[in-house]
Amino acid sequence: MSKVWFITGSSRGLGRNFVEAVLSRGDQVAATARTVGSLDDLVAAHGQLVFPLELDVTDQAAVFAGVRRAKEHFGRLDVIVNNAGYGLLGAVEELTEQQLRDQLETNLFGPLRVVQAALPHLREQGAGHIIQISSVGGLTALPLGGGYCASKWALEAMSESLALEVARFGIKVTVVEPGSYATEGAAGAVHAEANPLYSDLREDYAAYAQTLDAGDPAAAGRALLKLADADNPPLRVFFGTQGNPIVQQVYANRLKTWADWKDLAVEAHGHTPATPAA
Repeated sequence: MSKVWFITGSSRGLGRNFVEAVLSRGDQVAATARTVGSLDDLVAAHGQLVFPLELDVTDQAAVFAGVRRAKEHFGRLDVIVNNAGYGLLGAVEELTEQQLRDQLETNLFGPLRVVQAALPHLREQGAGHIIQISSVGGLTALPLGGGYCASKWALEAMSESLALEVARFGIKVTVVEPGSYATEGAAGAVHAEANPLYSDLREDYAAYAQTLDAGDPAAAGRALLKLADADNPPLRVFFGTQGNPIVQQVYANRLKTWADWKDLAVEAHGHTPATPAA
């Protein structure tokens, strides 16, 4: 059975590849972009399978109206993909409050608005799948990524709570953590005003970026289809090969640190915990 999708950030990058994968098998999609003209070629190629929507996820009224229009147009919504977002590069000291607020408006509050707009429709159907596009940076952090990672860590936490809340309605939630992909997404990143004290970190970041084995965006699109078709999809899943080794080391380090400082944790409790009854 074909699905009806609602995908934000469809004009370029992974979002564009997600839409193309959906259309390649004859599914229907409400594709959103800040400039709807960027979707004209998709409409020309796929006709009524595409419902183009001009949408800025920072506009709450527009989000609710867009989701409602998509539901009215297709009659149902099966898969919601919160993909719209951008990067922010800068040391924490360099970030302005406005830059961080803008980052959260798009990367966190944008998905919140879409979810809140879609949930009544999915609940009425008794089914649906919400897919949140996070990042490996949603599970760990790098220098110069404090603002971006803050937005994705928050998205991860919100989505995990959401999954626990909506399972009773037959609604599934998955957080996708992509690694590096060969898209133009980096070109849309915002850069904080550089402080020369952090110039070495910028050089290290640039060198690190050059070493990454960027994935094929079309493969990510095909993987998204398999994820949406799964009877029991995971709460979290990596897209690409970079996430697993990075996060395994990060979590091993965290567990070791907590274990090393266990005595202080017990001391901070203030008294010996009661032993559970046998």
